[in-house]
Amino acid sequence: MKVGIIGLGRMGEGMSRRMMKNGIETWGYRRNIKKAEEAYEAGYVSGIAYSLENLSEAVHSNKRTGETPGIFMLVVPAETVEDTINELLPFCVEGDIIIDHGNSNFKDSRRRACNLEKLGIQYIDCGTSGGVYGLDRGYCLMVGGANYAVQTCSPIFRALSPDIASVPRTDERSHVTSAEQGWLHCGPPGAGHFVKMVHNGVEYGIMQAYAEGFNILHSGDLGSKYVKEGDAEVAPMEDPENYQYDIDVAEVAELWRRGSVVGSWLLDLAASVLRNDHELSKFDGGVSDSGEGRWTVNAAVDLGVPAPVITTALYERFNSRNLGGFGNRVLNGMRFMFGGHNVR
Repeated sequence: MKVGIIGLGRMGEGMSRRMMKNGIETWGYRRNIKKAEEAYEAGYVSGIAYSLENLSEAVHSNKRTGETPGIFMLVVPAETVEDTINELLPFCVEGDIIIDHGNSNFKDSRRRACNLEKLGIQYIDCGTSGGVYGLDRGYCLMVGGANYAVQTCSPIFRALSPDIASVPRTDERSHVTSAEQGWLHCGPPGAGHFVKMVHNGVEYGIMQAYAEGFNILHSGDLGSKYVKEGDAEVAPMEDPENYQYDIDVAEVAELWRRGSVVGSWLLDLAASVLRNDHELSKFDGGVSDSGEGRWTVNAAVDLGVPAPVITTALYERFNSRNLGGFGNRVLNGMRFMFGGHNVR
């Protein structure tokens, strides 16, 4: 099997290396030619192309009768997927398959699949979790697309996904499912990115819970610093003597990794970053949201399904970037006008 990879960043390189280990020939294209050549020299791809036309020629060459003409994997940011497909299309032939590994909106994926099918090209939306750690751990793959296309690409998904032994089995069923191997055909076009969207929404909620918990622990000694000033603008701390704990948050994170019900890979990452910098001084506290959290909340509204935790986690990211600053000043203004309250 031969695959063309568009996007040879750390994730694209890692995916290529896993496929090569499983006997899949990979040809890579990256706009930064120097970086692409470095990847080839390091043995991370079977070959490189200097244009999308060259990539198409490499992927389509030496195909046997009956083989899928070409398989192209897009490992590029979601905002560039549309343009990348349009640039690739002139060099595609009927029967080609395009796999989108980016965090595209599932509605866009449905539309792209419909438009490409009219041209005889299959589109697979493959929500991919694992990031830069996927090279060693394997990638969790949430796949949407037509049955034939997904079946054709199943050797790719098996090569990229974790081994079944990566976690204990939920039960000892005789039949091993693809989900136990780290990939799942979730449904028709759009289903893969729909599941990945919700996956990332859940991630927002889990990360927010960790952040809030560690913040409470980090503030556990505020009672020892508290000075009652008789300030009418701020409610006094009740019983400051109850909050005089100098908690080593990094050590708590390390502790919770062992035997605790709140243990997870995300906690492992939090423990690692806290170990290196207890005060996290390199971060400014402004947290980005790349879109999936918003889409998850929008889907919940469309479906009439409550999602308060994910919604609050999303709004906290807005707040972290001071997007509520004007609203807070409105509150300041109203309190000042009706009660002469001091502005802070």
